[in-house]
Amino acid sequence: MDSFLEDYEEAPSVVVEGKKRRRRRRSPATQAALQPPLHLPFLPPQSASSNEYKLNFKKSKEACLNYIQDALVQKQWKRAAEFLTCYVESLEKDYSREHIGPSEMIWRIGTEILWHHSQSRMKEFSCFMEQMKTLGVKRYLKVCLEHVFHLLCNGQIDEAYQNLSLAESWRFGEQTAIQDKEIKLIQAYRGLLDYCSWSKQKKFLLEHGEDGFADLAVEQEMHGYFRKAAVNLKEIIKIPGVWDVFVKCYVDLLEFYGDHNEAHQVLNEYAYNSKFPANPNAHVYLYHFLKRQGESKKSLISALKILHDIVPSHELMIDFNTMLQKSKKRKKRQLGLEVIFAALDYAGWKENAKAWSCLARQVKQIVISEKHLDWIKQEWNSRKDWWPDFHFSRYLAKRNWQENKSLSYEKALVAGILLGKDCKYFKYVSHQGCKAQLKRFRMLKKIVTRHNPVSLRICGLPDSSV
Repeated sequence: MDSFLEDYEEAPSVVVEGKKRRRRRRSPATQAALQPPLHLPFLPPQSASSNEYKLNFKKSKEACLNYIQDALVQKQWKRAAEFLTCYVESLEKDYSREHIGPSEMIWRIGTEILWHHSQSRMKEFSCFMEQMKTLGVKRYLKVCLEHVFHLLCNGQIDEAYQNLSLAESWRFGEQTAIQDKEIKLIQAYRGLLDYCSWSKQKKFLLEHGEDGFADLAVEQEMHGYFRKAAVNLKEIIKIPGVWDVFVKCYVDLLEFYGDHNEAHQVLNEYAYNSKFPANPNAHVYLYHFLKRQGESKKSLISALKILHDIVPSHELMIDFNTMLQKSKKRKKRQLGLEVIFAALDYAGWKENAKAWSCLARQVKQIVISEKHLDWIKQEWNSRKDWWPDFHFSRYLAKRNWQENKSLSYEKALVAGILLGKDCKYFKYVSHQGCKAQLKRFRMLKKIVTRHNPVSLRICGLPDSSV
């Protein structure tokens, strides 16, 4: 148990029998230590009837699990470890009567306790994992993966690789075939570690490659890592799933050795194969690859269009808007306006100066030309009830002006066009700008005032008072 001598937190003083006495509140660790020991219900003697024995055994297990759960919730790791030990021992006592193997619950709870326990060491964790591997063949490979992750988190790369190699060679009758997906994962993570070794060699070669003989040796070793990594990474990404890290590493390998067609095919399959779950990152990887390869704007726009449908608030929406605005086709320019409006619907974009600049530039062009005002009106109709408070309050005008004058300028232009010259945000920012004798803000006021009738048509009001 933890030491009883824990620091106490000061609590408000109380008056007892006319005397002022300070009450101390115990820390959680002290509370745990001072709790009375909890004992599991005693099992009946062996002479008890079979039904009575089973009933009491069930109650004993349930009580122990409840104690474990309570300790975990309160983060009392040592107490939880003690009750887990009791739980395992209770199973062992009944082992002769009925085959009860260690359940997944023991593995999961034990892992959680060892990860947080103050006295836990990697040696103890590895020992526990080895026991779980031995006793739970149905979860052998999952336990192996968990063990590997903890080794990697502790920087034990070589040990992790060795465990992956041993797990890959594991065979246990029918259980081997049942755990085929886990074997693929084991192989994939081994491939990932091979990729890391390849990447280190590549970095060394690029930075220190001077000696021809040394370079040749490094290149040969590097190519060996490439072959091992490529084989395993290629296999896992054939299975429908979310394999971002494996796809990125495999594509990096292919690109380095000039196999751009294979890389393009892999990314296309990952992004567009209907058997794979919808994954915005797949379209991000494809877009960046196409951009590196200097592909056409049409291909780039196609990749980002699907990303927009999945995640309209993605940071690449600024790139998407910029490309659409440069298009000669009206539908694409209209889509660009839709894209930037949709992005600014999200709180994370509220102070994105680039996004507001994109919107300001486009609405300004439309208002000055008085063409396609219906585009703005269509987007504004669904937002006019909540954007004023969300983006254009007087409070935000003051804060934006103090923190980022460029942002406040772009927002004030948009606010003035959408809500008219009487908009609170526009009035405050334009007044502060003119007061500071900033030329661009004087021009801003002239633009909004001159085109105020157009703004009124957009917001559908005969008079604007926002």
